[in-house]
Amino acid sequence: MTSERLRIQEETLLSDNWAILKRTVFDYQRADGSWQTLTRETYNRGNGATILLYDRARRTVILTRQFRYPAYVNGHNGMLIETCAGLLDANDPETAIRLEVEEETGYRVSNVRRVFELFMSPGSVTERIYFFVAEYAADDQINAGGGLIADGEDIGVLELDFDRACAMMHTGEIADGKTVILLQYALINGLLD
Repeated sequence: MTSERLRIQEETLLSDNWAILKRTVFDYQRADGSWQTLTRETYNRGNGATILLYDRARRTVILTRQFRYPAYVNGHNGMLIETCAGLLDANDPETAIRLEVEEETGYRVSNVRRVFELFMSPGSVTERIYFFVAEYAADDQINAGGGLIADGEDIGVLELDFDRACAMMHTGEIADGKTVILLQYALINGLLD
């Protein structure tokens, strides 16, 4: 879409706390050439990165478990099992995910491979997530992980059998979108075969 099909009428800052929430009124030119005035709220918390750590020889993956308040208020117990992830902040995606891996899981990985990037909730969230995979070995663990207490993180590190992790998608024990996507990517592409 070109900018000729979009005319911003008004932007209102609703919140600038942890992230930026804006209300925007704009005119959008439809496919038939007519114009329609729309109002949307967008939540901008920056872009992020996520990674699936896997051990091909032992057929295991490293995942995290942490409390997620938005899941809790939507009827879940709030404890989500996820791939390691975090915001980019001022870093490029690869640097950011390497730092997150060490901070959250305690592992230092070397061969990080970017597989794709996706918008996870483009109807209201601006965030683009960069997806990575990397092999790990037991001797890559340099600390216990767990995240940063100052950031309110209380992250459990899980090493799971790959088949068990895949089964957990079907039982609902793994209900995080980015994690399901990376486990399915690993399954489809035979990363652990």
